[in-house]
Amino acid sequence: MKQVTSVFWITLAITIAASTWGVIAPKNFESITGSIQSYISVHFGWYYLLIVSLFVLFCLYLIVSPYGKIKLGKQEDKPEFSYSTWFAMLFSAGMGIGLVFYGAASPISHFAKTPPLAEAGTTEALRDSLRITFFHYGIHAWGIYAIVALVLAYFKFRHGKPGLISATLEPIFGDKMKGPLGKAIDVIAVFATIVGVATTLGFGAAQINGGFSYLLGYEKQFWIQLLIIVVVTGLFMLSAYTGISKGIRYLSNANMGLAAALFLLMIIIGPTLYIANSFVDTLGSYVRSLPSESLRLAPNNDGQQQWVQNWTVFFWAWWIAWSPFVGIFIARVSRGRTIREFLSGVLLVPSIVSFLWMATFGVSGIDVQQAGAAIADLPDEQALFGVFDQYSLSIVMSIIAMLLIGTFFITSADSATFVLGMQTTNGSLNPPRTTKFVWGIAQSTIAAVLLYTGGLQALQNALISAAFPFSFIMLLMVYSLYKSLRQEKLASEQPSTSKSYSASG
Repeated sequence: MKQVTSVFWITLAITIAASTWGVIAPKNFESITGSIQSYISVHFGWYYLLIVSLFVLFCLYLIVSPYGKIKLGKQEDKPEFSYSTWFAMLFSAGMGIGLVFYGAASPISHFAKTPPLAEAGTTEALRDSLRITFFHYGIHAWGIYAIVALVLAYFKFRHGKPGLISATLEPIFGDKMKGPLGKAIDVIAVFATIVGVATTLGFGAAQINGGFSYLLGYEKQFWIQLLIIVVVTGLFMLSAYTGISKGIRYLSNANMGLAAALFLLMIIIGPTLYIANSFVDTLGSYVRSLPSESLRLAPNNDGQQQWVQNWTVFFWAWWIAWSPFVGIFIARVSRGRTIREFLSGVLLVPSIVSFLWMATFGVSGIDVQQAGAAIADLPDEQALFGVFDQYSLSIVMSIIAMLLIGTFFITSADSATFVLGMQTTNGSLNPPRTTKFVWGIAQSTIAAVLLYTGGLQALQNALISAAFPFSFIMLLMVYSLYKSLRQEKLASEQPSTSKSYSASG
């Protein structure tokens, strides 16, 4: 523990305090976090929509601009991982449990329970259900991740800065980032990561529990979710012990194998032609509606505005809360790629995979819902298993799904312990195992506390609350990167200034 910084102790103290509060006064904890979440959603929904759209536009600008040729590293650096392994790591760390949890639940909810625009169960609601799901899991989500990852990779590998969020803001604030202000920024990033990952672990535990309860017919109980968290914590601790080149790498590839198996089974057994037609049609409507949907708040329609707050704002907050963790992890595995190659890969490939996944499981769910199966009446964590139950090989698919949730669970938590260790040991690329173990226990504890205090709603409350302060830091990161890229371009055009830039950068 000699390598840890004050950020470790401060954030650990905040985490312990929050956990203790949740255990001692769960109702009060749920009430306070609920009030914070409600205030942010109502009063700052417009802010979330604007900044996330800005992040996407900035990424697209960098892809087509001359800055896209700049390498994330020295000129001689080569990528550490192949494209297939790189994409597997991106996908496993960035979307995993969320895709399995919401793969059927989101489209069915948008179609039959709470459609965003049309009347439930109509053709318009059906069309909107997939389009909105694509929107929530498309380039906006990956644009959020890409910003944090790009900024960190650029400053770490090209300019030799520590792999810390605060270090990326030195072009704006200078040496102040090495003092209390920098520590405060890193504490916000670390705590947002803990809450973001804990929320996802909570969703994973709830869905594994939901799967067992649906298949075996027992009542969902907190102690079973707690047992699931304890078992998976032990497994990801074991994975964390082996390091990034073994544990996370092997598990990421295993995730993709299980996901591919489940995906292909559903394609074959499900309504194949309906899935293919719906995917292509929805892809077109997604692209056409992207500008208007990105900024849709419906201020004159209370019902639609509430829907945006409950869904779009929630998802943008989820991705922002996850962005320190996913961004740092993606940066760690992306050395040697150009900005254009990096952004094209991070924005497009995982988005297309997410669209294919959502179309497959969403259309299969809607198809059986239209045929009379009451999937919409099930809790979100059981929707996927309810869909499987309407098809052949349902037990096989349910077992694969629970294994997939478990491996995504382990990979996300394992990756997060690595990132948290890195952020609290001054950006070390190989943080001590003891530090990673402490953070592994901390994030599992928070997940358990959130489930104990209010289930999935408490998870959502905590997520939106934790994401809000980090969103301001992300805006500063965008400006800092743009400022540094301009300086680098000027330095390359005027060789006499390159020496001074190198010394200051």
